[in-house]
Amino acid sequence: MKVVIDSNVVYSGLYSKHGASYQILRLVRSERLVPAISVALFEEYMDVLGRPPLSVEFNASDRERFCDFLCSVAYLTEVFFLWRPFLRDPKDDMVLEAAVASGARLIITHNIKDFKRVQNFGIEAITPNEYLKREVERK
Repeated sequence: MKVVIDSNVVYSGLYSKHGASYQILRLVRSERLVPAISVALFEEYMDVLGRPPLSVEFNASDRERFCDFLCSVAYLTEVFFLWRPFLRDPKDDMVLEAAVASGARLIITHNIKDFKRVQNFGIEAITPNEYLKREVERK
């Protein structure tokens, strides 16, 4: 399934192996989940992964290897339009634009409240926990 994964989920999943965000990244690694990314979202991932406290243990080489892996399994989409400003945070607009451009129907994020208006585009924002719960129910 093609989804857009917000940078807060990527950060959380790499920071701790004990949560739903980590399980989302495991689904990406097993190719059961295909992240859709744009160049702007990729750059956001690189920026976020360079922030402490993750950057203390996850150095520049680790970030590069992770992002290379992500690019190898992701659906790279080009954004030819901007909906900005649509959401309160321009970085959230970037996530929405990747979802619209790629045709993804889900955005996986920890910040549901910031994505309340995405249903106008036929997209749903859900938490990593909610996504995993749906996966279990689907089986």
